[in-house]
Amino acid sequence: MADEITKDTAAQSLEFSTFYVGGALCGINILNIQEINKHFDITRVPQAADHVKGILNLRGRIVTIIDLGAKLGLEPVTENKDNRNIIVNSEDEHIGLLVDAIKDVVSARQDAIEPSPSNIGGVKGKFFQGVLKTDKDLIGILDIDEVLKE
Repeated sequence: MADEITKDTAAQSLEFSTFYVGGALCGINILNIQEINKHFDITRVPQAADHVKGILNLRGRIVTIIDLGAKLGLEPVTENKDNRNIIVNSEDEHIGLLVDAIKDVVSARQDAIEPSPSNIGGVKGKFFQGVLKTDKDLIGILDIDEVLKE
């Protein structure tokens, strides 16, 4: 019985929304995403951490916007028309992750995700659950809880 559960878990198909940040291709499990938008009426917050871009009002909810590039130790997001906010829910608070551009939704089996190296292209490895190799890309799968912990 336990072997069947393990096989079912390993074969479970997951979907990841992929995006670029600081030149790296990353992914987040779509179950963690509330929405993706391009609202940029961001209000700066004095004395906030360097990676905090500010806050915005999203349909009556205050959302903290984090520059994901700066948070991961990569180049900060360069503001342009391709930028998006990936809104995630963290401990009953909405957080927006500012990224360079959205790419695709990728499906993969749980057992296709390999352990992440301790350092992925200059990025702190603790922020990643693992890596997913596709025919064309290497996708770093973000551990959203770890990213939002600090």
